[in-house]
Amino acid sequence: MAAAGRVSAAERIVMAIDTNSKPQLAPGCRLGENNNQRVLLMPERALRLNGPSLEIVSRCDGKRTVAQIVADLQKLYSKAEPHKVESDIIGYLALLQKERALDFKA
Repeated sequence: MAAAGRVSAAERIVMAIDTNSKPQLAPGCRLGENNNQRVLLMPERALRLNGPSLEIVSRCDGKRTVAQIVADLQKLYSKAEPHKVESDIIGYLALLQKERALDFKA
């Protein structure tokens, strides 16, 4: 268990995402379809998207802020705890950023 006041590496990545920034697919990445399933195409790999992951990625258009994406999905998943929805979205965005699939602009 981490000592009080310590922040894990995963928490630092999530904290580094500014909710006013606008996520967009990184160069070389795009949404596509494979066997009637939506995929995120990245250089040399593809990530199958469905459910929440598709909802998140489809909103990463460089126009919406992270806060707007969170608000949209909190409405969509209104039965879930809002803080949990926000945490999951920001965590997923951080993962995509780490995989170099997303860029964030101010």
